[in-house]
Amino acid sequence: MIDYLIANMWQVWAVVAIVCLILELSSGDFFIICFSIGAVFALISAVLGLSIYWQVFIFALFTLLSVLFVRPVALRYLHKNDPNKLSNADALMGRTGRVTEEIKAGASGYVQIDGDLWKAVSKSDIAVGTTVRVIGRESTILTVEQL
Repeated sequence: MIDYLIANMWQVWAVVAIVCLILELSSGDFFIICFSIGAVFALISAVLGLSIYWQVFIFALFTLLSVLFVRPVALRYLHKNDPNKLSNADALMGRTGRVTEEIKAGASGYVQIDGDLWKAVSKSDIAVGTTVRVIGRESTILTVEQL
């Protein structure tokens, strides 16, 4: 079995590259993809017939180079390198939406923002179909005001 794997290391490197790409989809921090890039170069070296030692060296080298050079470019390009980047509910502050379930003062209703429904509260009654703006949030419950 070991002899087969060593003789067909390109298959192992292909599996490593694919698994790393799948794992990257769940993390999104462009770190695991660097291992995938290293595995692709190791796969190429395996196809060229280099020994297992050279394949591991090439894998390590290109993974390191990817972490040092590719990852910062990807982060800057895709995340705009914004240290104050808002995510999830924080990004909703100031956004407008439409009331889908009536909001009574002291009770909650639902607001639709970009196709997503959010539980919302307000200081005054707001009817269905009214346009509102998000002025605050507590956990995943938005505080809105009528526009």
